Amino acid sequence: MANTLGIDFPCPVRRIGEGHKHHFFGYYNKSIWDPSGRYMLALEVDRMTGDLTGKEPATVGYFDLENEEIFHPIDTTTTWNWQMGNQLQWLTGDQGRRIIHNLRADPGAAQGPYPDFRSRITNLDTGESRTLPLPVYVVAPNGQYALCVSYSRFMVTHKTIGYAASTSEPELERAPADDGIYRMDLETGAYELVLSLHALTRFEAVRSMENAIHWVTHLEINPSSSRVLFIHRWTERVEDETCFLHRLFTMNPDGSGLRLLECTDHPLPQLAEDFDPDAVGTFDYEKSEYQISHPIWANDREVIVWGPHNGAIHYHLYDDAAGTVKVVGADCLTENGHMTFSSDDRWLLSDTYPDATTNERLLILYNMETGNRYNVGSFYTPPDLGKHNRCDLHPRWHPDDGQVCIDSVHEGERQLYIVDVSSLTRS
Repeated sequence: MANTLGIDFPCPVRRIGEGHKHHFFGYYNKSIWDPSGRYMLALEVDRMTGDLTGKEPATVGYFDLENEEIFHPIDTTTTWNWQMGNQLQWLTGDQGRRIIHNLRADPGAAQGPYPDFRSRITNLDTGESRTLPLPVYVVAPNGQYALCVSYSRFMVTHKTIGYAASTSEPELERAPADDGIYRMDLETGAYELVLSLHALTRFEAVRSMENAIHWVTHLEINPSSSRVLFIHRWTERVEDETCFLHRLFTMNPDGSGLRLLECTDHPLPQLAEDFDPDAVGTFDYEKSEYQISHPIWANDREVIVWGPHNGAIHYHLYDDAAGTVKVVGADCLTENGHMTFSSDDRWLLSDTYPDATTNERLLILYNMETGNRYNVGSFYTPPDLGKHNRCDLHPRWHPDDGQVCIDSVHEGERQLYIVDVSSLTRS
């Protein structure tokens, strides 16, 4: 596990749950634990890998960490992928233990901008549930609204995070005026389009947008639920992610106050007729010097992201209001990862993609005060999992900052693991 970029500091690791089925959560941008730290959300599936057609069921449920780590099923869904799961997450508020997740619409119930998909809120204390008309991407911390996008568009532009259609994939315009970012009220289910893809292509447009297909991704809402960030992407070559072009934006939840933080429009030699797409490695995209990736709010006004600024790619911290940018960990945070801050903003949690030689992924803690990087774990991944079926660590914080949860396949199964980092974060 030796790494010259950081201090090796192995922390205790334990698997959650038993049995022969596989368990995972998905993305890094939301807490897997409820506020009490007792219950842990998960998806349960009967396979470690495999291509998804939209017919494969996953069980939505949770582990009770104070009762023999028993898995409690809640629902089933066919709207999931290996990378993001199915946007399963806790809802805050005083209405008991509630979760929300995505699911497929009932046959014959097609309506709305995304007729194939829905979301469902379930109260774990009462068992009551209700279905909402749009699938969610991210829920506001205040529990009042969600932002929603097209998972069918992802199936064309970024299949790793899409949901397969029930019958046939819909025909998609390149940048329609009736698709983009929807805001949905979680109490009433009312929704409105707050920013269209067509409008995005008209905002400080560049020439490379003209013949490209467009989409939005990586939507995140700040802690006070007052500001939104997202990535606008476009490409003429959806099959090669190194051809994706990127812009990082913030806006108000109603679509007003649109602010461009970064644009990485650049020449694309891959569009040449003699380019060999087979020469592109599985993780080459994640190592592109032009990529904007994995942005998240550090607090109400600052955004951290892996991306380029002034010709150099780093972990960059943007001040949304002031427009300033600074580098974080220039000498030791040197590759893309999935980053989040501890509740006191003292620790930055992240990971790495598999090493090309060892196929090991590192789990990282970076101290914002001292500038020290600690490699707290190393986890093997089989190289044959591929792009769509891979298992990133996607580390997620416990509410008390003493533990981290990851998805991993280092023991030959896709399972959840808790890493005890309290010896660092509570020192």
